[in-house]
Amino acid sequence: MLSSLALIRVLFLFSNFFFLPIQGRIRGYTELGHLHAISRISVPPSPAPEAVSPSYDNADSHNKINVFNVRAFGAVGDGVSDETQAFKMAWDTACQAEDPSILLVPHSYTFMIHSTIFTGPCKSSDLTLQIDGTLMPPDGPDSWPRNNSKKQWLVFYRINGMAMQGGGVIDGRGEKWWDLPCKPHKGINGTTLPGPCDSPVAIRFFMSSNLIVKGLRVKNSPQFHFRFDGCQNVHIESLKIKAHAQSPNTDGIHIENTNNVEIYNSLISNGDDCVSIGAGCYNVDIRNITCGPSHGISIGSLGMKNTRACVSNITVTDSVIRNSDNGVRIKTWQGGSGAVSGVTFHNIHMDTVRNPIIVDQYYCSTKNCPNQTSAVYVSDILYSNIKGTYDIRSPAIHFACSDSVPCTNLTLSEVELLPSRGQFMSNPLCWNAYGNMQTLTVPPAFCLLEGIPDMVQESYVDRC
Repeated sequence: MLSSLALIRVLFLFSNFFFLPIQGRIRGYTELGHLHAISRISVPPSPAPEAVSPSYDNADSHNKINVFNVRAFGAVGDGVSDETQAFKMAWDTACQAEDPSILLVPHSYTFMIHSTIFTGPCKSSDLTLQIDGTLMPPDGPDSWPRNNSKKQWLVFYRINGMAMQGGGVIDGRGEKWWDLPCKPHKGINGTTLPGPCDSPVAIRFFMSSNLIVKGLRVKNSPQFHFRFDGCQNVHIESLKIKAHAQSPNTDGIHIENTNNVEIYNSLISNGDDCVSIGAGCYNVDIRNITCGPSHGISIGSLGMKNTRACVSNITVTDSVIRNSDNGVRIKTWQGGSGAVSGVTFHNIHMDTVRNPIIVDQYYCSTKNCPNQTSAVYVSDILYSNIKGTYDIRSPAIHFACSDSVPCTNLTLSEVELLPSRGQFMSNPLCWNAYGNMQTLTVPPAFCLLEGIPDMVQESYVDRC
């Protein structure tokens, strides 16, 4: 039985809700009288379920924190039922709360959700999606609803101030997507076959800011595990991302047109880049990442289909890359424009990596890419304290720069890379690459050209 104080508090909470103006609960009507939900996804239940536990005072402030458990909105958690509508209602209710809110996915339950967009902006800039249970999509392309997008699963759009965290699991159930005939590993000798190829990104943040993602285990995405487009102020920490080494296009974290990003203290093992940095990104700090098996940590690919790409102020430090096709890579297409500059790779250990240090300005995903004159300008790249072993099938250092737009100011310091097997040590490859060795590297990069080339023409070099 409730105490008198508790009863008064519950009545106060209910009265606050029911005596709000209707505009406070639902954001009005159109001129035609159609209802507009705040998130434009689902109309909140009427009345909206109360927080599963009473609001309580935050010890650090006078604000209340509302806790909304998805099971209070009808989610079952048996791993079979379609929980999409329950999650939509829970999101909408939490998004409308003016106080800080926690949307709780409870421990010991598994929730199956269809492709969904969770939309803001929310009233509070302090919303937490606490994932302690398991989230997963339908099992493969044949189970995907025909009218749902096959390019993305869970999308968070126009959110300002959100944390996605917890000790739970996001399981992308990607195995059946990887086996589509069009995937690179399915054809003869690695060729692709015709057929449908769209595969969903597991978690996508779009046009959002002030984001925190931490503590989660994410596995087996059909395509990228995380993708951030047009975002700013992103902090990612303590993630465990895992997919099969042969799973195609399963980048761990991809960012595009996103700035002020921190990616710290995470383990990533997958079939593509651990972290990939696309066009329009700047102020990115990657630290203490254990990466591999994978395709390494990549800037690019940039400049595809003659596009302009600008990337600057990227730092990768204190990390380990093992059993991977690439270590730290910059890759651009011929015909692009723009610039990559101000990049530091420091204190990185390589363990049996095929291409530990690589700049490839002739990147091409097919065998039919035409030669083109323009290129993304690569300059001011520092490689320092990079040590370990490499697979002798490729040179440890590979600088393949554009004929018309050379790479400039490539600096090597305390680089020591030894063959993982045998005694043979291949010489570095340099093509139109200008830079210097601050210390004698192993293997020595005597192929670097000195100075700044006269042939760099301003008509080709776009410094962004």
